[in-house]
Formats: sequence, C-alpha cells, structure tokens
Amino acid sequence: MNIGSCLAINARRHPEKWAVTFEDKEYTYNQLNQVVNQLAHGLLNLGVKKGEKVALLLKNSDYFVISYFAAAKIGAVVVPLNFRLMARELNYILEQSDSVVVLYDQEFDDIIYEAKQDVNSIRQVIAVASPNRPEHLSIKEVLSENIGEPEVEVQEEDDLHILYTSGTTGYPKGALFDHKRVLNLVIASIGTTGLASFEKLLHVAPLFHSAQLGLFLIPGICVGASHVIHKEFNPVEVLKAIEKYEITQYFGVPTMYNFLLHVPNAKEYNLSSIKKCSYGAAPMAPELVKKSMELFQTDQFYNLCGLSEGGPAGIFLTPEDHKENLGASGKDPTLLTEARVVNEQGQDVVPGEVGEFILRGETIMKEYYRKGKETQEALREGWLFTGDLAVKDEHGFIKLVDRKKDMIISGGENVYSIEVENCLYQHPDVMEAAIIGIPDTTWGEIVTAVVVLHKHKADEEGLISFLRQHLAGYKVPRKILFVDQLPRNASGKIMKYKLREQFNEVKER
Repeated sequence: MNIGSCLAINARRHPEKWAVTFEDKEYTYNQLNQVVNQLAHGLLNLGVKKGEKVALLLKNSDYFVISYFAAAKIGAVVVPLNFRLMARELNYILEQSDSVVVLYDQEFDDIIYEAKQDVNSIRQVIAVASPNRPEHLSIKEVLSENIGEPEVEVQEEDDLHILYTSGTTGYPKGALFDHKRVLNLVIASIGTTGLASFEKLLHVAPLFHSAQLGLFLIPGICVGASHVIHKEFNPVEVLKAIEKYEITQYFGVPTMYNFLLHVPNAKEYNLSSIKKCSYGAAPMAPELVKKSMELFQTDQFYNLCGLSEGGPAGIFLTPEDHKENLGASGKDPTLLTEARVVNEQGQDVVPGEVGEFILRGETIMKEYYRKGKETQEALREGWLFTGDLAVKDEHGFIKLVDRKKDMIISGGENVYSIEVENCLYQHPDVMEAAIIGIPDTTWGEIVTAVVVLHKHKADEEGLISFLRQHLAGYKVPRKILFVDQLPRNASGKIMKYKLREQFNEVKER
C-alpha cells in the first residue's frame, strides 16, 4: 500500500465520481488517475528514478495534485516549495534537498531561473504552461500517452515527501516522511474529523503547507472525497464556492476566518452545507471562533494544533471541548499520537506549570533530511521535542504559551526572528536589531523590528524597502521602532518581553 495506490484504487472503485475541480477544469477519479499516470510515465521518461527528489513551485491548482501523486506513484520524493520565498531562499532548499526536477507555474519563470543557478542536482525544469525560456520544458512535452499504472514497486517504507520548515538558525530544515507515516496520518485525520467519501472539501490554504496537504488533500483523495481547489484565498470567492459546490468541510487559518467575517454581505450566502470547520497554523482568538460559528451556523469546530515535523499530527480541540475550554490549543492527541508537557528533566509538569510540548507517534517525521545533528536534538528516545512551551490544566487541556524558537506566526505563515535580524544586520546603518511578534486582530501577529542605529540615520521606509529585496514579503516587518539600546539580562541576552511592553507603550501614547 502506498499513497499513489490510494488514487488508483478509487479510480477503480468509482471511476465516474467527481474528484477535483479547479477553475474551469473538472476531473472524475478515473480522469485524474489517467493524467497522473501520464505525468508519472513522463517523469520516468526523463530519467527520474525512485528516491530522487521532485520539487513543486506551484500555487494551488489541479497540477499541484497531479504532480504530487505522479511523483508518489514512481517512488520519487516530493518537495513542495513555498512560492512566497525569494530566489536565494529557494536556491538553498533546491540544493539541500538534492532536487533533480522542478515543476513550476509560469509566473515563477524568472525566480526559478535564478533559484536553480549552481544547483548541480537539477536536470530538468518543467513549466505547467508554456515556458518563457527555451531550456525549460512545458508540461505538454513531458506528458506521456501511457495512461496505465507505472510499473514501479513502491513500498510503505519508501520516502514520500520533504516538508521544509525554518529553523532558529534561519536555514530551513526538511522534515522527511515515508509513505507509511503519511498513510498513518490519513488514518489519524479520518479519526479526528470523521473525513469520509461523501465530503466535499474546499482547498484555499496553500497546498505546500503541511496542514492543507497532510490533513485534507491526501486523506481526502484516499477516502474518495470531492475537492474544489482555489489558486489563492479570496473571501468572496470562498463564500461563493461553498454555496455553489455545497462544501461540507472547510479548513482555514485564523486570518482567513477573519477576512470571511468582514465580507459585507457574508450572511447572505447559503453556507448550510458546511457540517464541520477546522482551523490551525496559528492561535485563534475565542471571539473570532464564536463569530465564525455564527457565520457558518454550526458549532462543529475543530482546533488542529500540530507542526510539520509531526506530520502535522499533534493535539486537537473537539466541538465539545470548545464548549468547555474555548481558547485551549487542544486536549486529546490525534489518533496514533501521544502528547506530553515536560520540564527540562523530561518529567511531566504539574497542572499550571509551563513546560515543553512533546509528541510521539506513528506520523512523526523520519528525520531532518541531511541534518543529523538537528535530528538528534529534535528526536529523543522516540519523542519529538517541538520547542513549543505549553501549560496543561487539571482537566488535561493544553495551551501553547510561547515558542522557544522565537517563531512568529503571521497570517498562518511562520516567521523566525533570527533570519529577519540577520538580514537587518546587513544594512550599514543598523547596529543592533531584534524581531518580535505583536498581537494583531487581522494577522494574529505582525512582524515588528526594534532597531538601534549607527550615527547614520536610516528611516523606517528605507529599512523596509531594503528588507523587501532580501526576504519573502510575509517576513518583512510591518512596523519598526527605533530605540537607543536593547534591554538585556545579566547574561547579555535580549529580553524580548521587555521589547513587547515597550512597543505597546509607544502605541498607547
């Protein structure tokens, strides 16, 4: 059994069932399986071998699904890329992952051309439309006429995908998963939200994200559900799609729910088909959850609190738990997973004590790809040490309270302060810099810089402009506060909680 065979089985079980809709294209399970096989044979014809890496620089589309499952069927390892990254950031991932083929959207022609420079492993670059460069192939050139199943033996223990997540050093780490771990995630997802073949799912969060990919797309294809895919999030189009296609389950990051609530005539849409809603990737304010329940006219909400290295398994808050402890991150671990909150000695903390959130289970990553030291630090005696600080109450509810990794979550995207700080230090006028997250009703948190300047006086606009040349847009600070010095403790470490207080004082003046 493997992920690719799940699609093939459904093509045989119900060949005429609606599988995927993207824009004006609709596929039955048989049609989807056939074009997946065409691309799979095309990749084999290009010389892609079992275990080699196939990177996807694709926005949500039918071809994201097709490319993912085509690679899976031939035993290749999928590397989904965050299309918001800059060329230098993509270059690092392509090289570190040993990618041999890249499939990309035509709009990324220039950035992928720059990103692939000096990556010796890359043999082919394929545009899903017509490429602007003669050395790039088009998807039409690659698709084979062969619609039969590829004759490649893929085992559960074979690697399936690498999900990249930034580390505290600013360099991304690739969490590696095999087919067995992801099949276990399919089981866990079904056990958590009751995903079934009759579901109609709407995909608006990026499919390179572990949550949308691992908890909804892959399990949804495996159970034979129907899928509507949007290239990007547009709140009005989301409401229209729910009404038109009678969507039954919806997942979004908190920011997306917030935007839906601000559509002027949101309550005029017929959203009665929605039976369950899930949110994750960032904390969601209790008031926002309540208002979203009113919009969708259901209290069947799930908080899915996990991380990429977990598959993304973790803990979850059921609809019943929402009534008892709205605002908690979760209570029960997802199926096949155990969760604990421990102190520095690895002992379970007492209720009310802050400790580190750790996980163990059948969906946890195999390793950080080509990062032995980081793997040993994260995986200890079978447990994944997440670096997240949490508190557990006497009833077993867990709430994440801070992050050891100094990560900021803005609009569902992870931003690591040290990467932005390192970039700021490249500016000649910056003497010291610290990045903090400031609570924001729209984005969850906004990236904020606190800067000490040299005698040359840069201004906020100039620094932001400088950062935009080096960082993905969501990593660039929205606010910059200039100070004479940064607060430090006796060990010389910057006290970021003091900076948050300081920033809030400035805002209130």
